Amino acid sequence: MSQKTVERIIGKLATDEGARQRFRAAPHEALAELTGGSEPLTPVEEEALSTLEPSLLELFADSLDPRLQCVRIPAGTANGSEP
Repeated sequence: MSQKTVERIIGKLATDEGARQRFRAAPHEALAELTGGSEPLTPVEEEALSTLEPSLLELFADSLDPRLQCVRIPAGTANGSEP
């Protein structure tokens, strides 16, 4: 795995609410999803990334300009209807 891929995963966790939610629920599965199946993380990389503290990821994400965030639209609201 390259440093660029590790950085991409961290960036996704910082800017994508859905990715953070999946990571909080199941870190190893979320990391496998974020690699895209192209190149698996090394055991060292997976362990290091899986131990990231979800609350700190949230804090960091909250500190970013909202224009950098991937907004999650709840199901049923994309077409203007309320859930």
